[in-house]
Amino acid sequence: MTSSPRARAVPVALIGQKFMGRAHSNAYSQVPRFFDVPCTPVLHTIAARNAGELASFAERWGYAGHTTNWQDIANDDEVELVDIATPNFVHAEQSIAMLEAGKHVACEKPLAGNLDDARAMMQAAQKAEGQHTFVWYNYRRCPAVALAHQLIQEGRLGRIYHVRATYLQSWGGPDTELSWRFQKKLAGSGAHGDLNAHIIDMARFLTGDEIVEINGAISRNFIEERTVPGTSEKQKSDVDDAVLFLASFASGAVASFEATRLATGHHNRNTIEINGENGAIAFDFEDMNLLSFLDASDGPREGGWRRIMCTSAGNHPYAAAWWPDAHIIGYEHGFTNMAADIMRVLGDQEPEVPLPDFADAYETQRVLEAALLSAENRSAIPMSEVE
Repeated sequence: MTSSPRARAVPVALIGQKFMGRAHSNAYSQVPRFFDVPCTPVLHTIAARNAGELASFAERWGYAGHTTNWQDIANDDEVELVDIATPNFVHAEQSIAMLEAGKHVACEKPLAGNLDDARAMMQAAQKAEGQHTFVWYNYRRCPAVALAHQLIQEGRLGRIYHVRATYLQSWGGPDTELSWRFQKKLAGSGAHGDLNAHIIDMARFLTGDEIVEINGAISRNFIEERTVPGTSEKQKSDVDDAVLFLASFASGAVASFEATRLATGHHNRNTIEINGENGAIAFDFEDMNLLSFLDASDGPREGGWRRIMCTSAGNHPYAAAWWPDAHIIGYEHGFTNMAADIMRVLGDQEPEVPLPDFADAYETQRVLEAALLSAENRSAIPMSEVE
């Protein structure tokens, strides 16, 4: 499936050329090859600090230009969409500058390193008339998660009782060298902002409900020092390595969240299970094409968990863009699905699945902040106290 010949070109500038820079660049380049959307992303400019890698990155991914000064993008009238894939502590400065320059902005998650920056970003977006904002909560774009959202919105689960979500990784052990992700001044938090942000967003998205109280939380920093890359020197690692918390939704449903970078044996285990009066769903990203679904109306004789392979065109979200049934997709495709939805919105169409904007992502940031306050104060924190 390819874009319409009449699709409008949208010049895209990207800030950041590392892990997420590659993921986003690949997504934009794949959109016109697989999706029939009203706008086509055109890779215009890549901005990053590492001048030694910049030219080769631009050539490999097809950017027309490159710069080490991200402010150049704000002054370039050709650029329409700016994608921010930089460390958390500069999200606010860069996003606000681009909004003030009249650009649409797509920003990596979490929205910011702290609640004050996130609030400033949300307020800047509210002032930017006619400009769209997007936040890369890409797991919404897994067909299985999108199908779960449809089932819940159709009432298939009925009243929701339980949400339990985990995001387990194991790469952050004592031998892992110091990077910006382990420095609070640059990241804001550790596993919490990196991983809990995803599952908070997924819980809010799937249920359509909002968290009203953090009932308790635990935060642990297990690895207090890490080696500076290229040296034998050790410096402080001052972010959380694991955060667990309990929460209550407005509907009365209860929830548990757990994020860690020290879950030995788990590489990228992003899971969520939702139990309702009439049914349940379960998702595990390490088997991302599958959704487990239980319909309680089947009764005890024939009832049980169904294994749904979410690859059927016309039946499962995004599946029509990709391969025949059970020819599975992977991590990169969630980003491409999201980039396609961004192009739909910029072309005045509805996205296949709702996209988080800065206001939506700010609500997730509030939950992140409340959980940290709960862990610090060893108390329940009503969300009404975190604005």
